[in-house]
Amino acid sequence: MTERRITEPRFDQTIHAALRLQLCAMLAEVDAMDFAAAREDLDVSDSVLSKHVKVLADEGYVVITSHTSGGRSRKRLALTRAGSEAYAGHVAELRRLIG
Repeated sequence: MTERRITEPRFDQTIHAALRLQLCAMLAEVDAMDFAAAREDLDVSDSVLSKHVKVLADEGYVVITSHTSGGRSRKRLALTRAGSEAYAGHVAELRRLIG
């Protein structure tokens, strides 16, 4: 039987910024997402998204990989295990606060 981990509610200042929270929510639902798709879904410019991705990457919450598709180099974003845990903890803390 697999033991389920209980997420400890923990406010995370890095994730809490609205755009970073939205990005983490999107990435939590997929294995990885193209940078362009994230930019379009969030309706922000490349530079705005890049700044927020850098903050998350510097914290170790997001990994950026490059791949080639259709002859073009593309960036993909994915939550790391630390990012997934931090996001889950932050969401649990928000639920605790409003519950």
